[in-house]
Amino acid sequence: MSLRSTLDFLLYQWLGAESLSQRERFADHSRETFDAVFDTCERIAREKYAPFNRMVDTQEPQFDGEKVILPQATHDAQKAYAASGMLGAAQDYDVGGMQLPYTVEAAANAFFAMASVSMGSSLLTTGNANLLMVHGTAMQKDVFAKNEFSGRFSGTMCLSEPQAGSSLSDITTRALPDGADFEADPLGPRYRLKGHKMWISAGEHELTDNIIHLVLAKIPGPDGRLTPGTKGISLFIVPRKIVNTAGELTGVRNDVALAGLNHKLGWRGTTNTLLNFGEGKYPVDGQAGALGYLVGKPHEGLRCMFHMMNEARIAIGMAATMLGMAGYYASLDYAKNRAQGRPATGAGKDAAAPQSRIIEHADVRRMLLAQKAYCEGALALELYCARLVDEQRTAGPQAADEARLLLEVLTPMAKSWPSEWCLEANSLAIQVHGGYGYTRDFPVEQYWRDNRLNMIHEGTHGIQALDLLGRKVLMEGGRGLALLAERITATAARASKVPELVAHADALADALQQVSEATRAAWATGQPGEALANAVPYLQAFGHTVLAWVWLDVALASLAFDATKSIAATVGRLGATRYFYHYELPKTSAWLGVVSSRDLTCADLPEEAF
Repeated sequence: MSLRSTLDFLLYQWLGAESLSQRERFADHSRETFDAVFDTCERIAREKYAPFNRMVDTQEPQFDGEKVILPQATHDAQKAYAASGMLGAAQDYDVGGMQLPYTVEAAANAFFAMASVSMGSSLLTTGNANLLMVHGTAMQKDVFAKNEFSGRFSGTMCLSEPQAGSSLSDITTRALPDGADFEADPLGPRYRLKGHKMWISAGEHELTDNIIHLVLAKIPGPDGRLTPGTKGISLFIVPRKIVNTAGELTGVRNDVALAGLNHKLGWRGTTNTLLNFGEGKYPVDGQAGALGYLVGKPHEGLRCMFHMMNEARIAIGMAATMLGMAGYYASLDYAKNRAQGRPATGAGKDAAAPQSRIIEHADVRRMLLAQKAYCEGALALELYCARLVDEQRTAGPQAADEARLLLEVLTPMAKSWPSEWCLEANSLAIQVHGGYGYTRDFPVEQYWRDNRLNMIHEGTHGIQALDLLGRKVLMEGGRGLALLAERITATAARASKVPELVAHADALADALQQVSEATRAAWATGQPGEALANAVPYLQAFGHTVLAWVWLDVALASLAFDATKSIAATVGRLGATRYFYHYELPKTSAWLGVVSSRDLTCADLPEEAF
């Protein structure tokens, strides 16, 4: 099956995305307009991204002392993407958007992620602008966000620092009021920022007229000290180049300097930078300090930034999914055409018999089916989460609130599950290719390298696990977890009436019960150290249970769908479901075992014993 046919089934037969056009916000749209968007994005991805994926991997960004140099193909891809309108696809018409459902936007971006995630598709720009549309002033929206949606400006998120990493409570970047009238600036209260930010994707380039950095920093108290922890963090707009209230460049460079480029294992087509803010290399008005404009209220920066971070986590999950899918398609094609060995039985014992294609070997089929189960299941999960975003924004009050809570619980999975298991799919794709997979003659080694980043950025696996077990399943008295359990139980109940799915329904119900019991057991003593010692195994078991639910729901939709034109696709989806229940779901018992017993094997081992 092609990506397009898989998307069509998941969107229209499973999620009922076409029905979104009945809502007032999407009334101008129909399946025809959705499909037209997919046609355009598929064509741009095929023409501007895919042919250059290997090139941007080998021709890494270079800094000549003045500017970062990227291949012309990257410039062309960025312009084509901006011209498509995808930067503001889900935004209102009056800001230049298309008012598309986020579900459609996410599906359309899948084409770019599979063609070349390394080149990027302005993920951070869209998230940056979306944050400003929610938390920014009217002027900030007009000057910064709208220019990002048009593609004239691009955006970043600047959180981490060299000494702090993922521990945002330890950031030390300072923001001081710029003059006595700092609150009178029409672009927002004006501050001077000094500090260093690390791992900033797309932090320096010449792809757009300006780069809009969203920077977390702390405003010192009256004693000059920074407030410990995350409560002292504020959020600032720091443009690379100073603009006026009309969004025009003033010709003045802001005091933001590139300290160096990070040389990465993968994603080499996107610059990754260390930035110095306020070191005095580009003084503004004769003073050191990068000019920044406060977003929202002081000390509420992390709350604002989470709007962008959560959006980015779903997008990273989609990127991981599509890298896995690219590897799956490549290894499937290879397996169908590569002749090697003979069957272990029958005529295969005759060494003079013709060689078999490797797809005829059971173990190769196992590896291909695992990839299919991981990647198509992950794609379904990401699209389900995208649909929840639309529900939260456009459904009635109760449905919108339920979508909000479900999305809170599922976001750690949306980011972490594809980043772990679609990476495993890439590893299996290399294995299917054998020794050739380990060479640069085939693309699967690059897919693995590109995908390895996704378990790290936008919150590592460990951070997602702590968020899930330490916060999300407990929030609002566990109501979000209860809502998810209701939906899983409802799917199991429907499947229990279908003979070929009864065993799966029983297995899913059992897995859900184990997750519920492990959640209670983890917190039985009320000690966070004990409860969270095995947060990652909990995340893995939780994620596998969610994916088992997704696959069972997809299987039900497959059986209900008139498959006369796609019998092979239906058989494939049912086969992937069976694989997941036979080979993957049983793993949850082992993971949850250490969670339920609050096993401290890892936590208690003394440092000197390692």
